[in-house]
Amino acid sequence: MQNAIINITNLRLRTFIGFNPEEMEKKQDVVINIEIHYPADTACERDEVDQALNYKVVTKAVIELVEHGHFLLLEKLVAEILEICHQHNSVTYAKVKVDKPHALRFADSVSLTLSWQK
Repeated sequence: MQNAIINITNLRLRTFIGFNPEEMEKKQDVVINIEIHYPADTACERDEVDQALNYKVVTKAVIELVEHGHFLLLEKLVAEILEICHQHNSVTYAKVKVDKPHALRFADSVSLTLSWQK
């Protein structure tokens, strides 16, 4: 079996994230990294678009969710992105990491990672 691994790297979006009053009123930057695994035997053999996982569809759904969402916790945001990633029946594994830049005074970012496996 040929295991395809799709990586969507450093997707930079803005959303409402956090529970402090200023975080609930102003969008903040988030940086999203996604890894999706699926069996690609048929796609590799036939070179047919409908046999592959369409990463553009996944990315558009993530953008819609994040840009129109309001989240108190990184956990909820990451979990909802992860749900989008494994909606396709052929996905066997997915991992999502979201960074919240400048969330702490002396740190570049705070991040949270969740993974899912069939």
